[in-house]
Amino acid sequence: MFESLSDRLSGALRSISGSAKLDDKNIQDALREVRLALLEADVHFKVVKDFTDTVRERALGQEVTRTLTPAQQVLSIVREELITLLGGETAGLDLSGKSPRCIMMVGLQGSGKTTSTAKIANWLRENNHKPYLVPVDVYRPAAIDQLTTLAKQLDMPVYPSTTAMNPVDIAAGAVEAAAIAGCDVVLLDTAGRLHVDAPLMQELQAIKAKVSPREILFVADAMTGQDAVTVAEAFNESIGISGVVLTKMDGDARGGAALSIKSVTGANVKFVGVGEKISDLEPFHPDRVAGRILGMGDMLTLIEKAQASIEEGDAEELARKMQKAEFDLEDFRTQMKRVKSLGSLEGLLKLIPGMSGLRQKLGNASIPEKEMARTEAIINSMTPLERQQPKIINASRRQRIAAGSGTSVAQVNQLLKQFEAMRGMMKNAMGGKRGGMPRMPMGMGGPAGLGGLGGMGGLGGMGGLAGMGGMDGLPGAGMPTGLSKAAQKKKREKRKAERKRKKR
Repeated sequence: MFESLSDRLSGALRSISGSAKLDDKNIQDALREVRLALLEADVHFKVVKDFTDTVRERALGQEVTRTLTPAQQVLSIVREELITLLGGETAGLDLSGKSPRCIMMVGLQGSGKTTSTAKIANWLRENNHKPYLVPVDVYRPAAIDQLTTLAKQLDMPVYPSTTAMNPVDIAAGAVEAAAIAGCDVVLLDTAGRLHVDAPLMQELQAIKAKVSPREILFVADAMTGQDAVTVAEAFNESIGISGVVLTKMDGDARGGAALSIKSVTGANVKFVGVGEKISDLEPFHPDRVAGRILGMGDMLTLIEKAQASIEEGDAEELARKMQKAEFDLEDFRTQMKRVKSLGSLEGLLKLIPGMSGLRQKLGNASIPEKEMARTEAIINSMTPLERQQPKIINASRRQRIAAGSGTSVAQVNQLLKQFEAMRGMMKNAMGGKRGGMPRMPMGMGGPAGLGGLGGMGGLGGMGGLAGMGGMDGLPGAGMPTGLSKAAQKKKREKRKAERKRKKR
């Protein structure tokens, strides 16, 4: 998502990079491209007009400072206005008031409302709440069964709704049942339709009057673009929505709904669905999304993903093993699985500042997911003892491992050789010594054709994620080479002189 928008905006800002001053002409040229980029992203045309007008007014006539180029100054203005367009500050759920508080989930049929209800319930539990799930859609039996099944998977209480019950009575009864069960948040999964109609709105209005929800969250399919905004506006006029949940943000959505919905409805996007798993839900941070759109990355989200994936105790144990050169192939396989749990490597690169354009620079070369899978297959084909003690792997074992993993003996040899080199370098690095970090095996980084993608060394400050990282030529990519050429030459001459002295 946002890829084409990001590319177009970057190109528009580059067009004024050589100007000494921001004048009407170069600003007009750049904003023409910005306007086209936003329209192509399916942003509402009124929102586009207001956005470009505001940017032009702020940028026009600004002197270029010594520290910033014209493009950087416009970039700063565009970023600030994008954050405002996306909602300004991060909007959390309003869970004030007497317990249990109600949250109404509303939206059209097929927008992902039932799944989003379960995802938010899971998020609430992770944030020390006790949610209570309530299927209110009595017109589609599968909706009741779906939410009940999800509740069982999450081991959460669910109200025993049936298709013979009245939706308003279900909502009222569920609030009482939640209070008895000691739950503090009631999630009402209301009915949807294929289109907005009067009976649906009357029912939602009756439920709202009965239970007085703290939040009314409109669930919108991000793939529908401006249509989602139009429907959200209709719901807002009828029942008044307090927030929006955008689903399918991991797909090919162009971003129009996310960029338009706040301006049109006044309701902030509060959550985005980024996958099919129950855990694939993220709070919506306007500043972070603006950074992604402008190619600035999103390190905070990356760090949060890493922290959620790795326990502090595991990171400390891993650091201890690395320091003593006890880091084995079993540990490495565990780290690879943790890296994979963060998402695709291509997706992770987009979160790192300055790396969003790497995919285009690589051309037809692929991000090394396949190589990682091959490395994992080789390690999986080893016995537990072989993973813990790679040195016992002789020729016959290597043939068996290659056959079991569908690889060649040469690839097994390469992995083992480079893993041993990596382990030695890790010990030196963790012990405070300086030495060159070797290139990692296939799958650990550096596959052919990746233009020097180096090893997957540690992500600093992310809980000791071993095995992921560095790119040749980038800051922090590799360990410094211990001594300068002059110092190395001097050392060699000293050793040579020492050998001559001993011969005498």
